[in-house]
Amino acid sequence: MREKRLNQADLALWRAFTAEIRPLFGHQRPPAPPALAPAPEPAPPAQLAIAPPPRPGRPLPPPEIRVGEVPGGLDRKRWQALRRGDMRAERTLDLHGRRVAEAHLVFRAFLHRAAAEGVRTVTVVTGKGPQPEGGIIQRELPHWLNDPDLRPLVLGAAHPHPTNSGAVNLLLRRRRTNTAAPQKGPRR
Repeated sequence: MREKRLNQADLALWRAFTAEIRPLFGHQRPPAPPALAPAPEPAPPAQLAIAPPPRPGRPLPPPEIRVGEVPGGLDRKRWQALRRGDMRAERTLDLHGRRVAEAHLVFRAFLHRAAAEGVRTVTVVTGKGPQPEGGIIQRELPHWLNDPDLRPLVLGAAHPHPTNSGAVNLLLRRRRTNTAAPQKGPRR
């Protein structure tokens, strides 16, 4: 199988994206690509854009998660328990009084840590914010849940009570474990 390499345009885009990031100790950035020739003008858009079929061997990305909507792959009993707040949260994160950028970083770290530790249910308290539009963290949370690195961790999201829009219960996916070869311990 041939190793896939990035083309010059992709390398330039990646360098621009990572320009402010300091590499880990012992690692270096890839060399800067040479100057690119101007790209040809794109053809006029077609009337109907059709997405290309997925490549074989690549899993489809999970569908977008929406707070309060039943996700695919979740049974009715578990969804109702999550939506009613019957599932006890193993961890709670309170984002009250935080700025959006700080709240986003704390939320990401919290969710990654909870998933790594095998936690199944968490509650994120965003606060209601000024009504009727709600607070900024409350409005941003659904976008954060759909970040490419967080979306695979979350199975469902719901408010614990219809009148409490300032908190969201999250059901996290089970951690995948290697079940190919069971490990045998010493015989006793």
